[in-house]
Amino acid sequence: MFNGLIKEVAKVASFSGNLLRLEAKFRPNLGDSIAVNGACLSVVELFDGGFSVELSHETRKHIVLENLKNKVHIEPAMRLNDRLDGHLLQGHIDAIGEIVNIKKDENGVDFFIKLPREVMPLMANKGSVAVDGVSLTINEVLNEQIRLTIIPITFRESLFCEFKVGRRVNIESDLLARYVARQLGFKKELSWEMVERISSLY
Repeated sequence: MFNGLIKEVAKVASFSGNLLRLEAKFRPNLGDSIAVNGACLSVVELFDGGFSVELSHETRKHIVLENLKNKVHIEPAMRLNDRLDGHLLQGHIDAIGEIVNIKKDENGVDFFIKLPREVMPLMANKGSVAVDGVSLTINEVLNEQIRLTIIPITFRESLFCEFKVGRRVNIESDLLARYVARQLGFKKELSWEMVERISSLY
C-alpha cells in the first residue's frame, strides 16, 4: 500500500524491455515494492547510486511507458505504523488520462484531465485520485474530465511543474470507490444519487 506522497523525484538511467534503472538517493532493499509514477513495481537490483525495478507484461500494457524517461516520481510502500497523510493506494493503475488544459488560479494551478468514460463513475467531487502516483483531491467532476488544483508545495516538489497539455498520465481511482462500484454491479443505469440513497439505508 502507498499513500500518494512522493518520496523523491528519481532520474531514469535507462529503460529497456522490462527493466527500469533509476538513480535515486533513496535506498530500498531487494524485493521491496516501489511505486514509480504510481505503478507498484518490485526492486530486482541494487547498484551504486540507485536501483532497478521490473515491469511485467501486464504492467507495461496499462501504464504510460513514454513517461519512463528523464525523471519519475517514486514512493516506497508504507509500513503499518506509518502516518497516512494522503489516501490509500495500491499502485494499480486503473486508466490513462490526458492533460487537456492547465490554468493558473491565484496561488494554485488547475489541471483538467480527460479520462476514459468507464472510470468517470469512480470520480467524485472532493474525492481522491492519484495522478502519476500523487494523491490529489478532485475539485470538480465534468462530463469526461476532472479538475484538480495543485497547491504550490506540490507543484514545486513534484513533476507537475513540468507537465504540459497533451501529456498522458497514470490514474488510480479511490480504493473504496472501486469496491463500492463492484458490489453494486457497476450498473450503467445506477446514478450517484441512487448510490447515496442506498448507502443511507445502512
